[in-house]
Amino acid sequence: MSSTRYFLIINPGSKGGKSQNKIDKILTFFKEKNLQFEYAITKNLDDAYDLSVKANQNGFDIIVAVGGDGTINRVLNGFYDKEGIKISNAIFAVIYTGTSPDFCKSYNIPIHLNAALDAIYQNKTRNIPIGKILLCKNKNFQNIGCAIEEVPASETEVNYFACCVNIGLGAATASMANSGIRKYLGDAVGTFISLISAIIKYKPSDFIFEQDGEKKHIEKLFNLSAGITRFIASGIKVNHDLQQDDRHFYNLTIKKLNLLNLPKALYSVYSGKKIKKSKIIELTYCTSLSIKGNPNAAVEFDGDPYGFLPCKIELADDNLKVVSL
Repeated sequence: MSSTRYFLIINPGSKGGKSQNKIDKILTFFKEKNLQFEYAITKNLDDAYDLSVKANQNGFDIIVAVGGDGTINRVLNGFYDKEGIKISNAIFAVIYTGTSPDFCKSYNIPIHLNAALDAIYQNKTRNIPIGKILLCKNKNFQNIGCAIEEVPASETEVNYFACCVNIGLGAATASMANSGIRKYLGDAVGTFISLISAIIKYKPSDFIFEQDGEKKHIEKLFNLSAGITRFIASGIKVNHDLQQDDRHFYNLTIKKLNLLNLPKALYSVYSGKKIKKSKIIELTYCTSLSIKGNPNAAVEFDGDPYGFLPCKIELADDNLKVVSL
């Protein structure tokens, strides 16, 4: 029997409840391989985070998230303290049962069940950067124009992300896409329709960035994507120049959209080709990004809306070791 200890955090409701039938196959695999493991079934995403923290504290060697983007993100958050330091030496693994495997595609993590189980058994790993965001927990009109450092600590919280933060249109799109449309139309089509609907309804705002100490005033911003991975949402791709050991993240801004330039903007983010700077789109790189402006602007990361402006984005001090091919 291997001395490696596994802890599985299982969301039975991923992919609209269709992942339930996979649980027996997963548990049977661990039993047949005579592996030392424990598992827990989550009731909600807060469970996933709490279980991850406890598994890290209790010395498990490999902690496995079984679920979709939300489960992956909350389990990942359980690996870190509020300063960006890992709380254990545990390895992170994923058995994906959701609808939009952007994290898995970005880091060569198998999507199909048998391949994912084999990868976990083989335990080949790689180190990946993790993003850190400090943001407001709730809407607060008193925060208009404030930097995150000026907001009382009781109204802020630290979270971590593996793929990308979206502010503006991306957060609105995520809310629509997660409302159930993808169950009927599929991931890519459902997200695309949600995006078009969000563009029609969205009212752009002005924002102030402080990017590596340089202040910028962006007028009529539709969306900001600050991220690490190439795949960020259901077919949307960012062809960036970041390397594996890079301590930077990208900042993709889209502004001043209208019916005439909308096709060009959509092509830029769906084609996967190099993004050329223009009046509507720009791709830059930085190590720190503070954003303030409309406190109603929702913040989304790794596929789910979570909090509001102002915020500050940087990388966690510690990379994360994950199971991959």
